[in-house]
Amino acid sequence: MQSIKEKIDALNWQSITTEMNEKGFACLSVLLSETQCEELIQQYDDPSLYRKTVVMERYRFGLGEYKYFQYPLPDTIQTIRESVYEHLAPVANGWMKALHIDKIFPDTFAELQSLCHLHGQQKPTVLILKYGKGGHNTLHQDLYGEIFFPIQIVLFLNEPGQDFTGGEFVLMQQTPRAQSKAMVLTPRKGDMVLFTTSFRPVKGSKGYYRAAMKHGVSELHSGERHTLGIIFHDALS
Repeated sequence: MQSIKEKIDALNWQSITTEMNEKGFACLSVLLSETQCEELIQQYDDPSLYRKTVVMERYRFGLGEYKYFQYPLPDTIQTIRESVYEHLAPVANGWMKALHIDKIFPDTFAELQSLCHLHGQQKPTVLILKYGKGGHNTLHQDLYGEIFFPIQIVLFLNEPGQDFTGGEFVLMQQTPRAQSKAMVLTPRKGDMVLFTTSFRPVKGSKGYYRAAMKHGVSELHSGERHTLGIIFHDALS
């Protein structure tokens, strides 16, 4: 059986890079096994794993709940965070170059984390989210501080149409001087989506321009939905 790192390294990263450049997101099938998904869901109620719980309704973020993991992260999550980052750093740097932004992201996750810590961002941002009937997440961006990596991950832990209905993953691209574009995704259990944290380059008639992106979750009609969000930069608090 392949390890999670072997699975990640074996992905077609050339094709993924093309998708990220063309659409700002890429959907990858069955990175996590059913057992791994179930373990993450079962661990939701283990308080020793988390540093903070957020009830979304209290802050008008939506309806549902999420919990930030504390360090050290579970091995599977740490491996995904480190391994995927190494493949995404060249994509992120290509975006910076296309948009003429004077910023270069380091080659390894450890170096990015050190950069975050130098700027006071020392809190883990990996989180697990739980929604029930009526649950939803308003459109937002996960930035957390001066240092932020422009791509992040969400892993889907339940099966749509079986464990829940509704609850689609929504991406919204805001193009300057134009109407916004919505993209609605329905990944299956174990799937991973890579997507833009804040903005991405889009090729126009006069070169590349910066298109802002937000993400959220549509309302659940029934059942329960869990997802694991992996953000690469750390937070101030």
